[in-house]
Amino acid sequence: MLIDSYERVVDYLRVSVTERCNFRCQYCMPEKPFSWVPKENLLSFEELFLFMKIAIDEGVKKIRITGGEPLLREGLDKFIKMIYDYEPSIDLAMTTNAYLLKGAAQKLKDAGLKRINVSIDTLDPITAHRIAAKDVLKNVLEGVEEARKVGLIVKVNMVPMNNMNANEIVDVLEYCKERNMSIRFIEYMENQFASKDISGLKSDELLERLREHYEFTDDGFDGSSPSHYYTMKDGYRFGIIEPYADDFCKKCNRIRLTAEGNLIPCLYFDEALSIGKAIKAGDINAAAEVLREVVRTKPEKNRWGGEDGESSSRAFYETGG
Repeated sequence: MLIDSYERVVDYLRVSVTERCNFRCQYCMPEKPFSWVPKENLLSFEELFLFMKIAIDEGVKKIRITGGEPLLREGLDKFIKMIYDYEPSIDLAMTTNAYLLKGAAQKLKDAGLKRINVSIDTLDPITAHRIAAKDVLKNVLEGVEEARKVGLIVKVNMVPMNNMNANEIVDVLEYCKERNMSIRFIEYMENQFASKDISGLKSDELLERLREHYEFTDDGFDGSSPSHYYTMKDGYRFGIIEPYADDFCKKCNRIRLTAEGNLIPCLYFDEALSIGKAIKAGDINAAAEVLREVVRTKPEKNRWGGEDGESSSRAFYETGG
């Protein structure tokens, strides 16, 4: 079992298999980076799997595949199957923009994937093009329907932004509600790679807008989830993630691995240790020791809140933010 210095059990590993993405979302990566990490610098699926086995043996119970856009990496279903075959009880999930999901959903389900998170920031094709710098909405919605059809559990994330999609909060919620998909509204996280024109909605303003249409109760936090949950009179539940607060840090159970092998204790911390050298050498003991050290030094909370709050210099597309 992996336990950090604040007595939190760390059993959730987010694994970025690529930093590449086929969207250029305003709040993440509006411009193409000067250069992508060369493919030869990335850990192979076999090398990533070696670390997955170590993590599972050390106590990890949930693995989420992220990117960039994970479906851009060829053979992803085979990597997922490696993990599933090693430990069928593992909670295997993936975060995707769903653009390529329609043609991949069945293979992913057959490989052992259980759940997906999809960003749907708008239901308007023009707004979607504006956010992602690409005509994406048709593919995304078709991918979501195919995922539901093959039996994958689908959760939706939305980043509400002023002068862009804030007027669609209710529409996107109703879209999810009609399909029995949960939705989480995520406050915009400031980072140096995002467009400078973005102004995100804070949770208080978001709740005020939702109260104009619904009655709901405050459920607080649920386990180690970063979401603050609310339940409507009809039983439908939605969540809000407030990165500038640190309430959810108290029960944080996750660490992150980049495609190059950097193990990160917190999304908003630049500190990391690499398991790359040990994994490429097949040194299981050394890689396990790095894992334990990252867990041991996991910070108490993020750096967003308070007077000393920072704007992240880490590219979220590298870590599945």
